[in-house]
Amino acid sequence: MLSFLAAYRDPRLLAVLFMGFASGLPLALTGTTLAARFTEAHIALAAIGYMALVQLSYNFKPLWAPVLDRVPIPLLSRWLGQRRSWLIVTAGILALAIAMLGMADPQQGLGVAVFWAIVVAFLSASQDVVIDAYRVEILRPEQQGAGAAVTQFGYRFGMIASGAGSLAAAQLWGWPAAYQIMALLMLSGIVTALLAPEPVHPELPVARTVAATVIAPFRDILRRHGWPILFLFILLYKFGDALSGHMATPFYLELGFSKIEIAKISKGLGVAAAIVGVSFGGVIVYRLGVLKALLVCGVVQMASNALYIVQDLSGHDIGMLAVTVSLENLAGGMGSAAFLAYLSGLCSPGYAATQYALLSALALLGRNLFSALSGLLAAHLGWVGFFSTAVCLALPGLGLLVWMMGRPDLGRVAGQD
Repeated sequence: MLSFLAAYRDPRLLAVLFMGFASGLPLALTGTTLAARFTEAHIALAAIGYMALVQLSYNFKPLWAPVLDRVPIPLLSRWLGQRRSWLIVTAGILALAIAMLGMADPQQGLGVAVFWAIVVAFLSASQDVVIDAYRVEILRPEQQGAGAAVTQFGYRFGMIASGAGSLAAAQLWGWPAAYQIMALLMLSGIVTALLAPEPVHPELPVARTVAATVIAPFRDILRRHGWPILFLFILLYKFGDALSGHMATPFYLELGFSKIEIAKISKGLGVAAAIVGVSFGGVIVYRLGVLKALLVCGVVQMASNALYIVQDLSGHDIGMLAVTVSLENLAGGMGSAAFLAYLSGLCSPGYAATQYALLSALALLGRNLFSALSGLLAAHLGWVGFFSTAVCLALPGLGLLVWMMGRPDLGRVAGQD
């Protein structure tokens, strides 16, 4: 119990928690919440579907991450430091963009609403770059697991606020007011940045050339021994989980569960289990180190995918659905905490913004590629064959991890393992 508390009692984690909230808040405002608003405005379904493209900024953020990493803001960076100055600027402009998105009426000017949605997504992705760098640099290596868990707490609460919270506000006061409230909540990021300490990182020369700004962070990673193996592991670790998770809702619907049944269990037990999972994952990292935690959490993730097979055999059983959703979210939360800690440990001080953006985008690419094939596989293999495949797809990543653990030159992560 004492070790559990020790992992989370550092006051710097409170800043990480609020930054996680600021990171999660804008996502739904250009995603599910915006889709609901467009639906009420009687926008064509095809156009609503295309709106998913506005979130491509999250995939391409490594392209401009070097600017946030190495280019100071005149006067402000000298006063507050590189990380906090960019946090304040991105959060402030993002709050303004959210307010403008709220005032844009999609019925009167769809193009204006789409423009502000793109701006919000771009600024949100940029803010994520700075927040991830701040977390990596402000915490000691052994705290990265707890930091990843706390980030997930804040992130999920931010998504709840901009998802269920904004829908409730829109029902009471209308869409413009709902978005204004979300813009005000974004100011919590500015307050946090003002009160939190600036991370200590090596004094690198001010970036004045393209090489210093863009090339140096990537060159730092590519100079490491065995970097292709590290990249391959990042691609593979979440394959099985991504495959099964993407088709979970269609699977439940085909078994006869109603949307209300799925929503109640997913939003209730599922969210609670995920929060418990990231807590456990953070403690496991704290107790075992990053690589051993990745192995333990990876095995749990793989086992949780087998529950879908049990669910298929049980059919429309609401009790089994609660077990499946709860344990799958618990395992996913554990794996996410360990994986975020691993990615954080790979980042070099001074280049954390660019390198974390690159590594997290690489992980997202792997998950998206396999998720795109999930419907095709399910149609050809049937549900039992599909979820059995998902279980097996976890093995390459775990096997590579075991091999890496036996190679000290590849197994070291920020000096922890």
